[in-house]
Amino acid sequence: MTPELPAPLRAAIDRELQGVSRKGLAERAQRTSAAYRAGQSSAGVIRSAEDALAYALARLPATYAACLTVFAEAERMAPQYTPRRLLDAGSGTAAASWAASAVWPLEQVTWLDSSRPFLEMAARLASEGPGALKGSERIRADLTGAADSWPKADVVCASYALAEIAAERQAAVVSGLWAACEGLLVLVEPGTPAGYARILAARQALIAQGAALLAPCPHSADCPLTGSDWCHFSVRLPRSRDHRLAKGAEVPFEDERFAYLIAARPDVAAGARSPRVLAPPRSGKPGIDLKLCTDQGLEQRFVGKRDKAGHGVARRLGWGDVWPASGPGED
Repeated sequence: MTPELPAPLRAAIDRELQGVSRKGLAERAQRTSAAYRAGQSSAGVIRSAEDALAYALARLPATYAACLTVFAEAERMAPQYTPRRLLDAGSGTAAASWAASAVWPLEQVTWLDSSRPFLEMAARLASEGPGALKGSERIRADLTGAADSWPKADVVCASYALAEIAAERQAAVVSGLWAACEGLLVLVEPGTPAGYARILAARQALIAQGAALLAPCPHSADCPLTGSDWCHFSVRLPRSRDHRLAKGAEVPFEDERFAYLIAARPDVAAGARSPRVLAPPRSGKPGIDLKLCTDQGLEQRFVGKRDKAGHGVARRLGWGDVWPASGPGED
């Protein structure tokens, strides 16, 4: 699947941009980014349609690309599971909903967000999108509110949402998301040490509540990463001219770093978990070095060129991929 935005979504963003000053949007996007980094929530940052548009231009493409990567992994791990209902919690501009719609034939989508401008922007952007998005239910609510009123869904997703919640309230929010989930719970956070810490805390809480982990972890034991190391991944996406202007960037692509977790109810049939590549593979004349997370912990695996079958497998692996369960042995 390509991380490029779907054509209807690109067209909708272009319509929103008609007659709007790109310089003004760029300045607004920089202000909102600074406010988010300072710890403010969407309710305080996104106060107008212009704020929502600036955010959509600057951040929607990367959020979509990260969520698409994660949902595709969920589909790979549970290929027989066909969800129909999605709860997009902390939905923002609904980038996660668009990504989920590219993976599964959704029939019912619910957006939950505290920002009215975000919900209204998401609806306008979805006006020519898939039917489930056009007919989405919109709930204006805070994630720290009454979770028992949230609708149940086959897939519950919270992307880049936990960062806006006070640390002492995140566990309760994760429990609320899990209670609404009848199949898969997908969490996506920035690929920073802080984002990883939020994912790790959610991981521990969900294991305690009986969740089965599908990805990225190949096990349910304690995370083997220590010190300054953290689990995160990357996806490269193209930047349009307007996207570059909003970001104040010159290169025509962006590398979005993200951390994620896919948890499942025990009755969701899933494939066997395999060792996962935790860093870009390093290739040299003798062979390829891989940093793997396995069910035995961290492993630095060297696959020599003389191991032709294994080397052929290793050459096709990238950061975030898994070593095939039935693949050749290592050197």
